Amino acid sequence: MSLTIAEQVATRKELQENFAILNWSLDQVAEALQTTPAHLQAVLALEPAYIEEPWILKCFLEEKIRLAGREPVAFTALVGNPEDYWFLKQRRIQSGVLAPQ
Repeated sequence: MSLTIAEQVATRKELQENFAILNWSLDQVAEALQTTPAHLQAVLALEPAYIEEPWILKCFLEEKIRLAGREPVAFTALVGNPEDYWFLKQRRIQSGVLAPQ
C-alpha cells in the first residue's frame, strides 16, 4: 500500500495524536510492542522495517485508548480491516509485535 505524500503526512500526524492521547511513555509502548524506543520512533515517522508495522501500531493505540475509556483520532489512510489488504502479512499483524532493531 503506497501512500501519497499527503496521506503520509496525515498518517504521521494521526499516529502522533493517538500516541499523545494514550499518554504512555515511549519506553512503555516500545516494551508492550517488544521493540526498542528507537524503532518505535521510526514507525511513528513512517519509516518501518515492514509495511505492516504502522498497522500494528495503529491497532495497538486504538485498543489501548478505547480500554482507557477515550476515543482515538480516526485514521484517513489506514482504514478498514488490514485483512482486506492482500499484500499485508496477516501473521505479522496478528503477532502485535514490532520488529526489534
